[in-house]
Amino acid sequence: MSVSLEMDGDVAVITMNDGKANAVNPTLLDALEAAMDKAEAEAKVIVLAGKPGLFSAGFDLKLMQGASPDEVKTLVMRGGAFAARLYGNKLPVVAACTGHAIAMGVFLLLGCDTRIGAAGEFAIGANETINNMVLPQFGIELPKARLNPQYLTEAVIQAKMYDPVAATTVGYLDQVVAPEKVVETATGVAAQLAQLPGQAYAGNKKLLRAETLAAIEASLAG
Repeated sequence: MSVSLEMDGDVAVITMNDGKANAVNPTLLDALEAAMDKAEAEAKVIVLAGKPGLFSAGFDLKLMQGASPDEVKTLVMRGGAFAARLYGNKLPVVAACTGHAIAMGVFLLLGCDTRIGAAGEFAIGANETINNMVLPQFGIELPKARLNPQYLTEAVIQAKMYDPVAATTVGYLDQVVAPEKVVETATGVAAQLAQLPGQAYAGNKKLLRAETLAAIEASLAG
């Protein structure tokens, strides 16, 4: 199974682990969407975690190379819709970034409210320009909303990759801890967020993020 869900009190911990690169493909998205359905119904807070050493390496490029243009577009739009689901979720969402977060993996990270990262020699960033790719609209809107504006050019246009400590300065992460403490710390943060009034949290989140979500949703509809 590529995705598992465990309840820890009011916290739903969703873990991505396909045994490989946690590549974003239809199988992973099916499992993530099902896990989110259950988490939204049963939990007060969600933690999205990767496997040791890796959060996600992004879209499944091998699959995309053998797919039709329409199939590629469908996959990219599904990935964007899931990132938007994280970003606009009525529940607090905490990321346990257990290692590398690259390309689509970093957009999932940006969709989470609070991002806890593992210390170490990990790469975090959007490498699309290096790969001769133009980003979809959600790949522009999420960095604009979450990253330090000073670093937008080098992070998005120049595709600079960062280690976890630098990623906190840029805005990809909020905190860096020892790798063995990432999920524990993220779950602890989530438990604290569960104490906040849920209706007010959801309402303020919706107001603050409405413009970004509207831009993403319009691009997905097109």
